[in-house]
This record gives sequence, C-alpha cells and structure tokens, in this order.
Amino acid sequence: MKLIVGLGNPGKEYEKSRHNIGFSVLEALASDLGVTFSLHKKFAAEVAEINSQLWLVKPQNFMNDSGRSVRSILDFYKQPLESLSSLYVIHDDLDLELGSFKLQFGTGPKVHNGLLSLYRELGTEQFWHLRIGVDGRAGDRSMPGRNYVLQPFSATEQPLLEQVSDQLVAKLKLEIL
Repeated sequence: MKLIVGLGNPGKEYEKSRHNIGFSVLEALASDLGVTFSLHKKFAAEVAEINSQLWLVKPQNFMNDSGRSVRSILDFYKQPLESLSSLYVIHDDLDLELGSFKLQFGTGPKVHNGLLSLYRELGTEQFWHLRIGVDGRAGDRSMPGRNYVLQPFSATEQPLLEQVSDQLVAKLKLEIL
C-alpha cells in the first residue's frame, strides 16, 4: 500500500495559507488523476483512492496532530511501521525559498509540528518528504515563522505557486505513480 499524504489544516480560514500547500498540491494531483476526496471519519481524513494500493490522504485534524490520521490508516491496513518507503508526505518548508522543492527520504525541515506529529506517531522519520518552499520573506524575519506560515500567498506569488504545483504533479505521476 502506498500513501501520499498532504499536510494542512482543515477549515476555510486556512485554505489559502502557506501551511496548506501540502493539501493544495494533493488536490491538484487528484484533479489531474480524475479522483475526488471523501471523508473517512474512521481515519479523521479525506481520502481519494486511486486503486486498492494507492491512496491520497488529507488528515482532517489540525496539522500538529496529523500523525494520528496516518497512523490509524497504517494500523487498519496492517502496514509495518519499520518499512515506510511507500509513504510520501507533502508539506510546506520555511527552510526553502518560495518556488523550490526537494524530495528526500528521511529528511525534513528543522522544525515542523506536522512532521513532529508523524515522527511521534510512527516512531520514525524514515519516509519520503516532499518539501515545498514557502519562504517569500526575502530575508525579512520580523514575523515569527509560526505566524508567517498561516498567511495567504500574495497575488504576485500565485503564478509561481501554480508553476511549482504543475511541476510537482508531473513529478509525482512520473516517480511515484
């Protein structure tokens, strides 16, 4: 079983925030594949099933608790936690400049509460991290990162976001699907 998880926060107020870029890219992938998400209360997640072996997952608890949703799916389907090479987590990364991304195994940003929740629930960092740069501050660190990631992208950033999203959807289809 392969899971592609997008991290974000549920609710309209977070929909366009930097922190929800994981949800946005996953929604673009689902749209490209012609599948829709449905709520699975048992997992506290919206899920789009591509086939019995590939699921797109958007945890619907807050990001700081997103690990519980992923863990519940893995437990329900009796997936071994020691081997998570088929788990891909798409998330925002303030350590990377807006417009950049990295796909790395076992490597995330310095601090990310959604990932900390996953590490705690799964007992490992050894899964794929699709790190998407959201730092468009151009060196201005006057706003704390925890507040900055909850801000929406500006209108001038939107074309770059669309370009990155298109690149990531193509990359995911080529390398993971």
